[in-house]
Amino acid sequence: MENLEKKNILVTGGAGFIGSHLCEKLIKTSRVICLDNFSTGNVSNIDFLLQHPDFVFIRHDICEPVDFETLPELERFKVKFQGIAEIYHLACPTSAKNFDKFKAATLEANSVGMKNVLDLAAKYKAKVVHASSSVVYGPRQEDKESFKEDTLGCVNHLTPRGSYDEGKRFAETMVETYRQMHGLDAKIARIFRTYGPRERLFDGEMVPDFIIDSLDNKDLIIYGDESFSTSLCYVDDIVSGLIKLMAAPSDIGPINLGSNEDLKILDVANKIISMTGSESKMIFEKPLLFMTALGLPDTSRAKELLGWVPLVRLEDGLQKSIDYTQAYKPLLRQQGVVDER
Repeated sequence: MENLEKKNILVTGGAGFIGSHLCEKLIKTSRVICLDNFSTGNVSNIDFLLQHPDFVFIRHDICEPVDFETLPELERFKVKFQGIAEIYHLACPTSAKNFDKFKAATLEANSVGMKNVLDLAAKYKAKVVHASSSVVYGPRQEDKESFKEDTLGCVNHLTPRGSYDEGKRFAETMVETYRQMHGLDAKIARIFRTYGPRERLFDGEMVPDFIIDSLDNKDLIIYGDESFSTSLCYVDDIVSGLIKLMAAPSDIGPINLGSNEDLKILDVANKIISMTGSESKMIFEKPLLFMTALGLPDTSRAKELLGWVPLVRLEDGLQKSIDYTQAYKPLLRQQGVVDER
């Protein structure tokens, strides 16, 4: 009877960076179906969960139909009778260095994949939280310090990265349309830059690369110049915000999740060098297509409506990330080399 009291939760993109941390948190109170096709996720992110009785991993592309009621590995979850109570939709390729490789998959994830998730939600009357992105607001604006949720973003949908930027806007439109048509409890989280353990290495995300290169006394590469700045929110805080948003009223509207502290990436790199006692130097290279200067979030609605604010200080989050990298450095190095090929 104990199992019957636990709800079934689906996490698409559950083997990814944020998705794996979300699964780790949800498994404490619920049964978790983790779905991922490993396009940019990795089995190492969830290997510690695979033997948990309330966790099932399904290797599948959400852009293809899936019938959870016929999968033998899900028999003990009794999906046919208990359904799926909640869906966190995080499945979308993200790769700063290899963006071109995933252009078509990104387009499909933000359209076909989004539709498949919403159809599942309509079938099971499941609550949905869609992981959107700060890119819906467009690039940073000189006359605007931060973006509120009612800001009308300006995105050039014909740029080389339009499949992600405009794709995220279209996915949001689908969520709201299904909410209106089917009465779904479907909500949108606009996630700003996030860092922490399990972030992909050697993919242009900079912070995880800063850490592992500092530990090896190698040059730290900044993709941009000394003025490049961004916000950084620790992954545990983002996970907390997603869970709070799932529990919120259905008509809450889009919610920004992120840090509103503007950080120069040069200062972050110097802090990591200092924290690791490294002798590394910094070098600058041309900006990557996917690493554009994004605005800061106005998180006043998240604080007012969810009672959410980021709690992890940058120094503490970086230390947790450094400790993780030191513990798993040989594995991470091997994984990173494989991912680069």
